[in-house]
Amino acid sequence: MLLSRVADALYWISRYLERAEHTARLIDVRLDLGLDRRADSGSVDFERLYAALRLSAAGASSSPAMIERLVFDLSTRDSVSACVTAARENARQVREEISSEMWEQVNALFLRVNQARADGTWSARPHYLARMIIEGVHLFEGITDATMGHGEGWQFLQAGRFLERASATAALVDLQFNAGSMLPLGHLEWVGLLRSCSALEAYCRCYTADLRPERIAEFLLLNAEFPRSVRFAAARSESAIRSIAQLTGRAAGGRAERLAGRLHASLDYGQVDEILSDDLHAYLDGIQRYCGQIHTALYQTYLAYSIETSLSA
Repeated sequence: MLLSRVADALYWISRYLERAEHTARLIDVRLDLGLDRRADSGSVDFERLYAALRLSAAGASSSPAMIERLVFDLSTRDSVSACVTAARENARQVREEISSEMWEQVNALFLRVNQARADGTWSARPHYLARMIIEGVHLFEGITDATMGHGEGWQFLQAGRFLERASATAALVDLQFNAGSMLPLGHLEWVGLLRSCSALEAYCRCYTADLRPERIAEFLLLNAEFPRSVRFAAARSESAIRSIAQLTGRAAGGRAERLAGRLHASLDYGQVDEILSDDLHAYLDGIQRYCGQIHTALYQTYLAYSIETSLSA
């Protein structure tokens, strides 16, 4: 069985890298959308981007200022640099549990981000910077799956990645539909939502290019096959947590597993027409609360448990 500090480090490596990739993708999409807008709509774009990342937009009203803060500002807890730095530090602490290739990749990503800031060329190629980060995280995930044994440590990486993803996707959908309820959104904004979840091509294969809000909601929330849908992420989270419980043989692991199972079941049996006809914001807020509760239960059971709990297990 893994030491709790090792499990904690692995869990947070994947959460931090998933968060960094999510931020970089939102920046990339928002920069693209800005090319097709009037100059006076820029502030609205920035406000939506910051709202999607649950940050205040104060003090950032231009693309360079936005990128400076969201990518390089270490004082912004969820900036790309802060997340990549934290992931690298956690990886450094558990070098004996991860493959050499995993360490080399997360270290290389850390160095590339720092180099981009030092040489200052990112301002001329912001899309390149965002895509370099996205590809760096994707490469780490592929290397992890290919070079690390799929045992307890790998399951903690999976649990962290998919809990982070489920919560982030639910927050994006909530923001978009809440904005649409106040002001009708155009075709470009719906394209932007799908691209923010790397879902545009997959959606078109499923529904054709007919962008309808109810179909978009169904795809991003309830699709069982698309890797960034909430349902898919919930299923993977539940599977990882169940595997952790089996591998550790800890009976007290039931609460995290039960919560993950409830979230997965609610999405398995959800119907988009019922969800949209009821309070969509409350539904999506409930998903995010569930993710928080699963995180807390996982922490209490495996990562920050008392010595009495460990001896009685």
